[in-house]
Amino acid sequence: MRTAVQYGSVLVLVAELACGQSPSQQASVTIGGKSITIKYSAPSVRGRKIFGDGGVVSHDGTYPVWRAGANRATAFHTDADLDVGGLNVPAGDYTLFVLVQDPDAWQLIINKQTGQWGLNYKQDQDLGRVKMSMSKPSAPVETLKYTLEDEGGNKGKLTIAWENHVASAPFTVK
Repeated sequence: MRTAVQYGSVLVLVAELACGQSPSQQASVTIGGKSITIKYSAPSVRGRKIFGDGGVVSHDGTYPVWRAGANRATAFHTDADLDVGGLNVPAGDYTLFVLVQDPDAWQLIINKQTGQWGLNYKQDQDLGRVKMSMSKPSAPVETLKYTLEDEGGNKGKLTIAWENHVASAPFTVK
């Protein structure tokens, strides 16, 4: 038996696809009893060049800062104080952006402004920036994907994979 919630989710997905919007996604992990969540819209490559000169991202008004998703800004919530790649991140709500000026050397941007549309980036609201470790996927990644992994011992990893790029940043729950 299907519930109204299941039908509602299907209707939202159909509406997003019909309007050309990217579907909403979520990545979450619980480490040391504390929840960390990323809510984002997941665009697809659809045969386009995404990063680098002439790529889709290079046409955004905030370039070389990328909204790290589509539609609404990518939301980051942590119940715990974190150390993200050496950056102290107090428990709370943030927006994620990524500096992609060099497609092979990304920087994760944790921004204090929340609730904005994706292309409304204000550098003066940055909590800080973290260099990300870069790699290539074994095959192109069609749809943007965030993952949050528990690596044991209060440690975790945030990973962003899309097109021909995989970027990750370690974090520790304090």
